[in-house]
Amino acid sequence: MSPSPSVSPSPRTAPTTPPAPRAGAGEPFAPARAERPPLPPVPAPYRLPFHYGALHIVGLDYLVAPGPVRDLLAEHHPDLAAADFDGRACVSLNYQLYFAQYPTGGGITQEVEVNIVAHPAAAAGRPAAIGYGEYARGVDQTKLLGIARIHVLCDNALAIDAGRRLYAEPKYPGRFESVMPSPNGPAGGTAWSVVARQAALGGDGTVGPAGRALFSFSADLAGLTPEPVHSAPVTGYGTDPVAGLLAGPMNVHQPYQYHELDDSTASRVTLAVADRAGGVGRDLATLVGDAPAAGVWTYQSAPVAAHHRAYYVPSKA
Repeated sequence: MSPSPSVSPSPRTAPTTPPAPRAGAGEPFAPARAERPPLPPVPAPYRLPFHYGALHIVGLDYLVAPGPVRDLLAEHHPDLAAADFDGRACVSLNYQLYFAQYPTGGGITQEVEVNIVAHPAAAAGRPAAIGYGEYARGVDQTKLLGIARIHVLCDNALAIDAGRRLYAEPKYPGRFESVMPSPNGPAGGTAWSVVARQAALGGDGTVGPAGRALFSFSADLAGLTPEPVHSAPVTGYGTDPVAGLLAGPMNVHQPYQYHELDDSTASRVTLAVADRAGGVGRDLATLVGDAPAAGVWTYQSAPVAAHHRAYYVPSKA
């Protein structure tokens, strides 16, 4: 991300303004400035919004028992409440491959998020009572039903720093082996697979080599009819240890492709935990276990150019 020309004050240090007088009868109500929180700071060198040059993403949703979800959510995000989808909670994983262009060059990043679909506890009465299928199709227009990040593994040190400082993401190093549909691969490809591996920051500040496998997942979407859905913006929640809960929306400017799963198609998705002793593996085993996937959603940026096959040019006779 490129440098920011200014830095906003911290939510805990921002100056307050004396309450404005209440409006009289017949006058419009204007809430006092002190009643509205300031925006979180944007520390240098970052600028917002962050623009993606291209994005490839696959997400897997699991409907699970709410008890363990609520316990883990209370530990990580005490001001959030788990969404209730007909008595089930939703754990959502996603893999992202994205490209960014900067004034001095470009960057490529991969990451995997482990999330819980949740909303602010203080706004429990605002989202409508909807089922998972309606949520997946973007019916909730309050956008309070968002993703509470529990683990975010990432292979780019700059993106790790930005996620932590801008959005209070629990983001740490990881490495990935991924397979996905691509116009540069075999025609008709529909399969996704991701292996997430342990990694650490090296002495030079970059993410080091891949270590042991933590977990893996796959989705074979062959023969499944995708449904375009407008679920963006997706609200991502983080909890700053000082300032508390914050929310950051991510807009994808084209529809996601949603694949609803049932008893006959849930086996198309697999999730395997290789390291159940580690934090992310332990949490996945506890929250998801052997629950079947309820839905898969994807988005892939369209190619912007194509370099075609060469041909021979006859020499002059």
